[in-house]
Amino acid sequence: MELLCGMIVEKNKVVSLSYELKVNGETVENVGIDSPLVFLVGTGNLLPKFELNLDGLKINDNFDFQLIAGEAYGPVSKEAIVDIPIKAFEVEGEIDRDLLKAGSQIPMLDQSGNRLNGSIIKFDDEFVTMDFNHPLAGNDLNFNGTIVEIREATTDEIEHGHLHSADSCCKGCTDTNCHDKSC
Repeated sequence: MELLCGMIVEKNKVVSLSYELKVNGETVENVGIDSPLVFLVGTGNLLPKFELNLDGLKINDNFDFQLIAGEAYGPVSKEAIVDIPIKAFEVEGEIDRDLLKAGSQIPMLDQSGNRLNGSIIKFDDEFVTMDFNHPLAGNDLNFNGTIVEIREATTDEIEHGHLHSADSCCKGCTDTNCHDKSC
């Protein structure tokens, strides 16, 4: 893959970056240069305002910006906090009480079969109260970091809307139209 020093962050480029994410002045995520975030710009896989703040940057450019809650994961929604009958947590007629702990993150499926992660708030003998808001909902996000690398996306990457490499894509690819032979 060709890397060009004059490339800028724009749609259909593969960008690698390191960054620090702070919420209320506390670091909640630190992605180093040794294991950068790598993504295809313009595919909708990242927050739109995040990508917009990187638009036009070059390799080694630094960034420092804030996304207010409405530009990030939105406000905390009371509708995303639900009571689920405790019977929904039965496996072979038994409820795993070790699983039911306040703060536990549990992958669930909604009525349409979509995967959701929920956090247990509380439970009793009848219901488990779970919060399906994104963990960062309701927070302003402060990002600072550096553009590590930019390259042209391959035709397949653009067509499929995700990266294709030895370390990514098709090991977990669910794109039925993916024709990458490494799948």
